[in-house]
Amino acid sequence: MTYSSSTGEKLNQHDLAAYLDAHLLGAKAGIRFFDSAVGSLEGTGQEDRLRHIKDEVVSARRELKVLFNRCGYRRSVAKRVSGLLGALAGKLNPLNPLRTRGHAGAQLELETLQSMLRGQECLWRTLQLLAEHEPRLDRERFAQLEKQVQRQLSTVAEIMDETAEARFLQ
Repeated sequence: MTYSSSTGEKLNQHDLAAYLDAHLLGAKAGIRFFDSAVGSLEGTGQEDRLRHIKDEVVSARRELKVLFNRCGYRRSVAKRVSGLLGALAGKLNPLNPLRTRGHAGAQLELETLQSMLRGQECLWRTLQLLAEHEPRLDRERFAQLEKQVQRQLSTVAEIMDETAEARFLQ
């Protein structure tokens, strides 16, 4: 299933569906990591800021899921199963099993969140480029979401800076 643009270029719908499906799975994992990181920062000044970002990530994932369904794509069974397995593994949280803020695990959680947000930033940038070839894609909305992720990245970096010394200095 392909879409022909006015320039004769074709968008591979199968590959786009797989790409969006992978990002849906990654966003679900990201939300679990945000839950864990919020727990690690419970009772601190950073908790509410991180919780706000998590809520935005939940909303962006919901928006991506609506787009996925509107395009008529179907979720991969293998990705759904791996998502369930990831949810189980996420409960163990190998990065910060005790959910403590004063240890290297909390730093690794924040670094992982940065990586996940970078992936989301790439998603929105890619969709902006593809919007030229697919009328169901809203370039302006994706630009807004990209800016939102850039702000989120900055906030997580600030939280890392604010908490690193307490974590590593004795």
